[in-house]
Amino acid sequence: GAWDMFRAYRDMREANYRGADKYFHARGNYDAARRGPGGAWAARVISDARENWQSGVSGRGAEDTRLDQEANAWGRSGGDPNRYRPRGLPSKY
Repeated sequence: GAWDMFRAYRDMREANYRGADKYFHARGNYDAARRGPGGAWAARVISDARENWQSGVSGRGAEDTRLDQEANAWGRSGGDPNRYRPRGLPSKY
């Protein structure tokens, strides 16, 4: 699961595509959770740690954190990450 989360983060940084943040959150959690309970656990721990750090450092605010966590939970629960896919994001991702 940790590898899935890292891969989604790496792809997000590489894509550097406006509006794609929530898609990569959902995708990383989705991929990790598909590996089973351990993957879902890793995704939850990593997502929570990232959001706790980010909300204190980035200054993006509680609403952005809430929306990120919504995308995280959606992916972990088996929801299709494409719900958050922005129009025009290269098909590579």
